[in-house]
Amino acid sequence: MKIFNRLADRYSKIESLPVGTYHLQAIQDNNPFRLHLRLQSNGAGVLIVNASTVLQLNPTAAEYAFHFIKGSQPEEAAKQIAARYRVSKGMALEDYNDFVDHIQTLISTPDLDPFSFLDFTRAAPHSADLTAPLRLDCALTYRLPANTQAEYAPSKRVDRELTTDEWKAIIDKAWQVGIPHITFTGGEATLREDLPMLIAQAEKNGQVCGLLTDGLKLADRKYLDILLQTGLDHILFILQPDMDDSWKALELIMLEDIFVTVHLTISHENVINSEVTMKRLASLGVKSFSMTVVEDSLREAYDTLREKAASLELTLKFDLPVPYSDHNPVAYETQADDNPVGAGKAWLYVEPDGDVLPAQGMANKVLGNFLKDEWETIYS
Repeated sequence: MKIFNRLADRYSKIESLPVGTYHLQAIQDNNPFRLHLRLQSNGAGVLIVNASTVLQLNPTAAEYAFHFIKGSQPEEAAKQIAARYRVSKGMALEDYNDFVDHIQTLISTPDLDPFSFLDFTRAAPHSADLTAPLRLDCALTYRLPANTQAEYAPSKRVDRELTTDEWKAIIDKAWQVGIPHITFTGGEATLREDLPMLIAQAEKNGQVCGLLTDGLKLADRKYLDILLQTGLDHILFILQPDMDDSWKALELIMLEDIFVTVHLTISHENVINSEVTMKRLASLGVKSFSMTVVEDSLREAYDTLREKAASLELTLKFDLPVPYSDHNPVAYETQADDNPVGAGKAWLYVEPDGDVLPAQGMANKVLGNFLKDEWETIYS
């Protein structure tokens, strides 16, 4: 009987790792980094490096990532992995150390292509099955500053704005279902006096937190410092190239230790000066750049400006919540690829009253209400 019990213990099914979202915020080579791991019920996982590189992990790799984030000693991690997968401890330790080396290389070299340099397999954008999106865009308000073209914000779509506590509940629910990245947008999100409190709530959970803004209020250094101290990780700055105050605000922000992407909407009014604008951005140290055009007749200008951006070493960013426009880099770059659409899958958009849309501007496709409806109903 003792022999039977020992055999039963040896070959009994090992429990799967607990489903959930795990977070690591640390410093490597004097550079801060963040990892988010979402473990799924089938044992597979999604690892997100600095809110930018997304890795789809099989169950073995997901367990490696789990131990790395939890800070397990390599010998202990190898012991547990060897027991789970019936392999030698030496092999498990070698594979675990190799995985850690790959992840540390990604952390220290953010522009590295994992497919070309680290022997990862490339997957089509948004092709993986997800249990929750990778980012939640929260429109805190549709209000805009005075003297702004109000027609660009659909303020008549909502009867009220959610309270601070209601937004905190949404941020917490997002974390509970595994959404690691929150972006506050609008309207103009800085018109909400509780914005610092909402950033702090996301930071408390461990979520990466971004802000889409015209930046004018951030020209107040005291206010900017408050946002940075409460946990703001990145800014998508909507440049108004004809406004001196917009440039002044950007110059101040670029002095801070925060990741900044500058967005420029190309119109018939500003297209003639857009190359000059881009040169000025480069001179300020801007590296990350987003661009849309107001209509398809400006497509040729867009192509020219994209080449100019490359010559100035402005990296064009895709898949960002930007002012309403159907003419954007994602649409142009992927129109021939037949890739799955990311809206409603890789990201969701919450309106000021809690209604959920697949993405900004898709007002005819309400998926439910983040506060009132079950998650399985919203993200089916």
